[in-house]
Amino acid sequence: MSEQKGHQVSVSKGKSGRAHGTASFLLCLTLPILGCVTVSAGWARTATPAAISDCKLSELGCQQDTRRDDSSVKTGKVKEPNSEGSLPIQDNSFLVEEAYNQEFGVVQHIQNFQRYWNSKGWIYTFTQEWPVDARPRHQLSYTLAALHAGDQPASGGGFGDVLLNYRYQLLGNGRAKVAFAPRFSVLLSTGDYRPGRGAGGTGIQGLLPLSVVLNRKLVTHWNAGTTIIPNARNTAGETGTTFAYNFGQSVVWLAHPRFNVLLETVFNRSQEVTAPKTTQWTSALLLNPGIRWAYNCKNGLQIVPGVAVPFGVGPSSGEKGVFIYLSLEHPYRKLAKE
Repeated sequence: MSEQKGHQVSVSKGKSGRAHGTASFLLCLTLPILGCVTVSAGWARTATPAAISDCKLSELGCQQDTRRDDSSVKTGKVKEPNSEGSLPIQDNSFLVEEAYNQEFGVVQHIQNFQRYWNSKGWIYTFTQEWPVDARPRHQLSYTLAALHAGDQPASGGGFGDVLLNYRYQLLGNGRAKVAFAPRFSVLLSTGDYRPGRGAGGTGIQGLLPLSVVLNRKLVTHWNAGTTIIPNARNTAGETGTTFAYNFGQSVVWLAHPRFNVLLETVFNRSQEVTAPKTTQWTSALLLNPGIRWAYNCKNGLQIVPGVAVPFGVGPSSGEKGVFIYLSLEHPYRKLAKE
């Protein structure tokens, strides 16, 4: 999944502002992205054997707890349905990152939207993941963001910082009981720091995702990461070096191959610039229960929507929000068949 976890939403209090402007901005942002995704998804028609293209909700009740059967491991082959004709879900978590790289020849487009009621902040991200080699060990991705900072109610929405990501599949894969895929990211300061839409400086981020299959019905994911921004800026333009660390854990119940229930826990502790070369620590702790389900198309396209209701506990007590997720995954090249 998704390296969009590097972007954070302000949880400070502020007034709700410009609902119409926010909707218009999101519409202008998402339409070109969706158009690009739709065109690239059409490649799946020529990247896989000829078949009907209508999508149907997959049959339920398949026992497999990974998204590919043994004949479709991450070796550059087209993923095939299992014995029940169903492709399970695997790399579609929300706020916690799994340790599974994309298989060679398959690209994933991930969109999510978070809105928090108390802080009035929201964030939309678009992530695209590309495998580099046929093994596949190496993966490149990028994350674009648009957001509105809740503590800047008059600022409206706008583009945020960009993440450029590299992941290495150090251990396991989608079929293994244990998988580990460290990620390194560069944070590009493309967002405007004055209305709170950017960090104000280039930074680096590291994350250690670990995935463990407990049994046929339960899978867990574990994250530990850090972010360093040497020349961060606050909204007044004052600079300082900021550090942050985060932890995440999720339990996924594979109720059916195409319908899963998730419970994620994420903790983030970060510094913010309060004066020149002066920072202050803040903490956030969220629980995020949610569901996800899948539609499989005969042309190789898999569509995974999801929804969750994050709420704060401890230092974030009283916070509540909504999380909306959409993933499109499809082949982009002709793949060798067994």
